[in-house]
Amino acid sequence: MKMWSGRFRQPLDPHFEEWQRSFPFDQKLLRYELAASRAHAQALKAAGIVTPAEFGLIVAALNEIGKTSEQQTGYLNDPEAEDVHHFVEKKLVALVGETGKKLHSGRSRNEQIATDLRLFVRDSVDDLRALLGNLLEALLDRAAEVKTVVMPAYTHLQRAEPVLTSHWLLAYFEMFFRDGERLLDCRERANECPLGSGAVTGATLPLDRELVSRALGFTRPTANSMDATSDRDFALELVNTLAVLGVHLSRWAEEFILFATQEYAFITLPEAYSTGSSAMPQKQNPDALELIRGKSARIIGNQVSLLTAIKGLPLAYNKDMQETQEPLFEAAATAGHCLKVAAGFMRQVKFNQQRMKTACESGFMNAMAAATYLARRGVPFRQAHEVVARAVQKCVLQDCELEQLSLDELREFSPAFEADVYKQLTVENVLACHDVPGGTAAHRVEQALKTAREKLATMQEAHGTHA
Repeated sequence: MKMWSGRFRQPLDPHFEEWQRSFPFDQKLLRYELAASRAHAQALKAAGIVTPAEFGLIVAALNEIGKTSEQQTGYLNDPEAEDVHHFVEKKLVALVGETGKKLHSGRSRNEQIATDLRLFVRDSVDDLRALLGNLLEALLDRAAEVKTVVMPAYTHLQRAEPVLTSHWLLAYFEMFFRDGERLLDCRERANECPLGSGAVTGATLPLDRELVSRALGFTRPTANSMDATSDRDFALELVNTLAVLGVHLSRWAEEFILFATQEYAFITLPEAYSTGSSAMPQKQNPDALELIRGKSARIIGNQVSLLTAIKGLPLAYNKDMQETQEPLFEAAATAGHCLKVAAGFMRQVKFNQQRMKTACESGFMNAMAAATYLARRGVPFRQAHEVVARAVQKCVLQDCELEQLSLDELREFSPAFEADVYKQLTVENVLACHDVPGGTAAHRVEQALKTAREKLATMQEAHGTHA
């Protein structure tokens, strides 16, 4: 029997009945539905709606449903259950009879699904932050390992200046760390309890909403019943955050894909995260990275689906909101898989250090250092820029590097050049001249690594308080 069938004289069209069911996917929420039901039962007992004995029966039955669902294959194969709420009520009544029907007193499925989804978002954030922490730790470990290794930095995909490889990896650390902060921010706003909101205007029984909220670990009850039953901002915020995370993962993957090509050859792909070609025996393809890059599009698609499903809905609950669940579930699952693969890849990838250093020794990557040298000797930087640019033109014609020009040749462009300029044009000194907080000078990167370790430890401690 449906939870709402008393009003109707005719059965549902069979195709529509099957099509409108959400249990095939919202069964993922079973443990949250059981937790919320236990908390609601507490409120019913406190309000005198169920006796202590009935409360004991209901909670024991709810626990049994959870235990059986974990142990018995096929337990959730219920073709009649309309949704997870209907499933739990059916099983509860089967276990404790009429007493089970009391559990729905003073509540609505509208507030139940809002509560279950908030609990799902809260747990998803905790799980994703743990996975993100693993990736951040892998980035820091590898950055420490290649602390003094140099590589080209690029703008417009053209070689720009030398940079410490550790500094490059720390750039991704900062990206992903911001994602972790956004997830935590999302969790804090999601952590309010809708139970007691009823279908739209609040519960019809004197339920202790603070009691229920505390029982489920929420910070507070929601402030408005209409908002609580129709709000999906918490789902949007999580998927929005995951879309940004997906973009960051995609950028990271794209750069490693480029650097794995024979044209760059800065890295060697780990075989555990690569595949071959069915036609070309020599191939080692970066499929793990390409899938991360591709699956970021799926997360962005989930974000668009959520936004579009909600954008035209009047207050309060509408059945359209059923369509917000699968994009939420899929975005969280996809992001989790991507983070696991990214962390594993990051720990195994090999950096081809000599190739990276060699790439820094050509292409005039010391040109800005040369201009800086002139600026420190009193030449206005705009003029110094023009001087070095003309010297580069001469090098292009002579097929040589700046440091290969003689001092007399350099002085053709500016008398401010002295013999000590050549020392400033070495890769080591080009790196050292970027001696500002956030720069790639070696001691600045050393400090940045230490600070990043401290930030990660703080993040992991915060995760521990929520686990």
